[in-house]
Amino acid sequence: MKEKFSYVSPSERKKILLLADDIRSHSGVGTVAREIVFNTCQHFNWINIGATIQHPEQGKRIDISQDTANLSGVEDAQVIIYPWSGYGDAGLIRNLLVSEKPDAIFLITDPRYFTWLFQIENEVRRKIPIIYLNIWDDLPAPHYNKVYYESCDLLLGISKQTVFINNEVLGDKAKDKLIKYVPHGLNHNMFFPIDESYQKYKEFKMFKNRILGKEFDFVVFFNSRNIRRKQIPDTIWAFKEFVDKLPEEKAKKVAFLLHTQKVDNNGTDLPTVVEMLCGNDPKYNIIFDEQNRSTEEMNWLYNCADAQIQLTSNEGWGLSLTEAMLSGRPIIANVTGGMQDQMRFTDEKGEWFIPNKEVPSNHRGTYQQHGEWAFPVYPTNISIVGSPPTPYIFDDRCDPLDAADRLYEVYNLSKEERKARGLAGRNWATGEEAGFTAEKQGNRVIEAIDELFNTWKPRPKFELIKVEDKEIKQAKHKLVY
Repeated sequence: MKEKFSYVSPSERKKILLLADDIRSHSGVGTVAREIVFNTCQHFNWINIGATIQHPEQGKRIDISQDTANLSGVEDAQVIIYPWSGYGDAGLIRNLLVSEKPDAIFLITDPRYFTWLFQIENEVRRKIPIIYLNIWDDLPAPHYNKVYYESCDLLLGISKQTVFINNEVLGDKAKDKLIKYVPHGLNHNMFFPIDESYQKYKEFKMFKNRILGKEFDFVVFFNSRNIRRKQIPDTIWAFKEFVDKLPEEKAKKVAFLLHTQKVDNNGTDLPTVVEMLCGNDPKYNIIFDEQNRSTEEMNWLYNCADAQIQLTSNEGWGLSLTEAMLSGRPIIANVTGGMQDQMRFTDEKGEWFIPNKEVPSNHRGTYQQHGEWAFPVYPTNISIVGSPPTPYIFDDRCDPLDAADRLYEVYNLSKEERKARGLAGRNWATGEEAGFTAEKQGNRVIEAIDELFNTWKPRPKFELIKVEDKEIKQAKHKLVY
């Protein structure tokens, strides 16, 4: 059996009920959930309520223990999936508490998907604790999430800003919770830099030629959904402005590769944006790839490029940046949310920046020193947007012209310098301080959940609540800094 951190025999393991996307899917939530399961299945047994839209297998109970064993190296892994159209409901949870007898419930994704669970949290937490791997894209601290955070026993914050938000929103009640930093981790053996020693190097070169069509001196890559907050039109605009800085012959030798949907109702019509910005001028080499790709092919796409760009106006983490860093590529990114974690900003003490009441985010450029692999773009406009369920959140908009300058900066580096900086990012991401690997993420989850089980006490059947004036949920951290 492959040696893994903190092995426990199957009969002694705690059983965790995981409410997330189906771990067989390739969504962002599904990918993170799968990596957690595969890297903790030597220590916990897992049951996944596997969500997707109109799940074709709903009603089944699927045992994927052998598949998990084959992929994880843990021969006695025990993993069950209950496919579901959504993340479950109160009736399903009550049935599984009786039939499967889990020791804890583990949630991933936006809390509004679990309002039905938080409504019965007192009933659940009299028996077992609730664990929430949570993330929030931006400030101001979302006090409208307080009841959700209060309904959990262990809060695992994906970004440093999320950990700050959990503590800020809970206030005095934070002392009654376990709150830990557990950043996203990916399989660094699946995302890695490719060179001529790579076993499938010829296949990769053929793939690259097929995708790009010809050799380019410099390729920028974008990988994300075509939705509004990803700011893809601004990113295309930034690329155009960058190209316009170059002499005609050099301009023809750069390209922008986008792995996204060309048209999406949640975003926009990108080919029409390209036409408006660039007309039919052949010097603007903008290439779309809409195909669903395997993890191997995604690694090939990152290795087709010289840099990764992400200008999202609010982003909880930004998995494509992590994938790019593990693939040894420099990153150009808007300074917001969890993306700033991956740029490793350094505070006045020379330490990795941790958000606090005085400086709750670095989106105003308080700190300028960062990892050599990162080329930050600081927002020039910070506005408040919202909706009835989420009444306020900052929208951190950067100037496409600033992003164009960062592109030009990376372009002017030699290939050797770009490679060295990209490898520095990979070394940091896989190292002990950052630990953006699936294995390290799994270890952090194990340590946090074990601490929870060692300290957790069931909720009482009832509690007395003093009726007082309505709490004023004013931001207690600075908004200008």
